[in-house]
Amino acid sequence: MEIAKYSAKYKDVWDAFVAASKNGTFLLQRNYMDYHADRFEDHSLLFYKKGKLVALLPANVVGKEVQSHGGLTYGGVISGATMKAQLMLEVLDAMILYFKELGFESINYKAIPHIYHQQPAEEDLYALFRNKAVLYRRDLNTVIQLQKRLPYNTLRKRKLKQAAQLGLEIAESQDYEAFLAISRQLLENKYNTAPTHTAAEIKLLASRFPSNIKLYTTIQAGAMLAGILLFETPTVAHCQYIATTTEGQELGALDMLTDYLFSEIYCSKRYFSFGISTQQGGQHLNYSLVQNKESYGGRTVVQDFYLLHL
Repeated sequence: MEIAKYSAKYKDVWDAFVAASKNGTFLLQRNYMDYHADRFEDHSLLFYKKGKLVALLPANVVGKEVQSHGGLTYGGVISGATMKAQLMLEVLDAMILYFKELGFESINYKAIPHIYHQQPAEEDLYALFRNKAVLYRRDLNTVIQLQKRLPYNTLRKRKLKQAAQLGLEIAESQDYEAFLAISRQLLENKYNTAPTHTAAEIKLLASRFPSNIKLYTTIQAGAMLAGILLFETPTVAHCQYIATTTEGQELGALDMLTDYLFSEIYCSKRYFSFGISTQQGGQHLNYSLVQNKESYGGRTVVQDFYLLHL
C-alpha cells in the first residue's frame, strides 16, 4: 500500500475517483471541500495498491488530531467498487502507520451514513472495530424512504388541507439572501444558533454544483413564507436548511412545500433526509424538533463518529 498526501496536482484524479466511487458525494469533491480551505489544514490522503488508486481519505489536522473531515458533515474513507473487506483492513493499517509515524495521536472519524451509499460500503466500520476505535458520538437524523412513505399524522394532514385553500405558490429560487435571513432569524429565536453558511457561500457553492444544490420556496403575493435548501446526491435529497416565517408557519407554507418535494420533485429518490435533531454530541435529543419531522412519516437513521487512538 502506497500513500500520497493530497495536493492540487491530484485534484482531477481525486474528483474522478469520488464521482465513480460507491459512497462518495459532491460534498467530497474538491470544489466543495476547498471553499473553506483557509479554515482547515488539509491532510487528505490517496491510497494506492500496486499502482492503482483504491481509496481516499478527506482529512484535516488540528494539533495532534486527524479529523475526517472537520469542515464536512461526513468524510470517512471513500472507496471504489473494488473495495472489499481485506483491502479495507490494509487501508486502515496503512493509514494508522502513516499518521503514527508523523506523530499524530488520534483520528476523529466521521462515517458516511449508509443512505448515501450507491453500493454497500461499510467495510470501514468493520476495520475501525478491528482496530478498537471507540464510538463516541451518534447523531439522530430523520429520514423518509420515498418509495415506501409512511402516512402523515393528523396535524400535517390538516395543515396541508388549510394551505391548499390559500393560493400559495411554490417555486425554485436563487434568492439565498432572503432565505438565509429567514433561516437566521428562526435559528436565533429557537435555538440561539446561526446558519453554518453565509448567503455568499451558498451562492458560490450553488454556482459550482447547480445540479446538487437547490432552493425551493413557498410564496404569497411575492413574499417568501418558507423555504428548504437541499443538497442532492444520487440517493438522497437532504435538507441543509429548513426555514419559515411566523406567518408561513401559521398558513402551512412549509407543510405544503415539503409535501410538494416528496410528491413532485424527489419521488424517484431513495431517501429524503430532514437532518439531525441532536446536540451535545448526540446526548441531547430535541423532542419537539424530531417529533415534527416524524409527523411527516420520517424515521431514524444514525450517523456515527469514531475516535481511533494511535
